[in-house]
Amino acid sequence: MSDAPKKKMSPFRRRQRRLLLLGIVLPAFVGATALALTAISRTQVYFYGPSALPSPMELQGREIRVGGLIEDGSLIAKEGVGWTFTVSDGASSVPVIFDDELPALIQKTGEVVAQGTLREDGVFIANTVLAKHDENYMAPEVADALKESGEYERYMNDRGQ
Repeated sequence: MSDAPKKKMSPFRRRQRRLLLLGIVLPAFVGATALALTAISRTQVYFYGPSALPSPMELQGREIRVGGLIEDGSLIAKEGVGWTFTVSDGASSVPVIFDDELPALIQKTGEVVAQGTLREDGVFIANTVLAKHDENYMAPEVADALKESGEYERYMNDRGQ
């Protein structure tokens, strides 16, 4: 073993090392945060009622959700597959085009949430349409199965209906 004293790092070199570390870590952290925020904002889908819809120019082709009630008499089947209808929140309305089959529940509730883009002419092009319902909804298939098993009445009584 050597009896030579250990070399102490000078305070100047220690300070340089800290600054260098800070100069690398801080920009990396800021960059990672900025990247995460950008990714989140691009994948976020906002929900609007028809009266709260921004102009099509503000949305610039971004995907959004529009929700409300289907106006009476506006639900029209397109030739082939697809539907057109108007969604309203009582104050305003927006025409919707959907090129697929609608969920059967929409015929019963009339409440809908459509996801898609708003064209420049104000027509909403939906790529997904969901039916809204309350907690008391039961799919007809489930109700039929409960009736066949004799459990329907007990189930409804347990729910307080």
